[in-house]
Amino acid sequence: MTRIKRGYIARRRRTKMRFLVSGFRGAHSKVTQTIIQQRIRALFSTHRDRGRKKRDFRRLWITRINAAIRGGLVSYRYSTLIHNVYRKQLLLNRKILAQIAILNRNCLYMISNAIF
Repeated sequence: MTRIKRGYIARRRRTKMRFLVSGFRGAHSKVTQTIIQQRIRALFSTHRDRGRKKRDFRRLWITRINAAIRGGLVSYRYSTLIHNVYRKQLLLNRKILAQIAILNRNCLYMISNAIF
């Protein structure tokens, strides 16, 4: 009987997996079993951290707005400002307010005085 060699399908699948982990170091990009584990772990981390990134940026914006308000001429807090922004139905979200607080603090004071 003639010898039957294995096909190329499994090799092609492993090559595809190796391409996805090509930036990893050591056995994490060489050994097939470790590649599978690291790929699962990487996909899990990216899924988890997409939500975490949104959360972290929101915290950063809130901190910046609060610091700008407390350090300035205004006598109230972040929560009061946000409440009044929504009450006046202004189209300013936390990201925009944080940018204004960094780039032009006087404009933030003008906005806060106008909504009270």
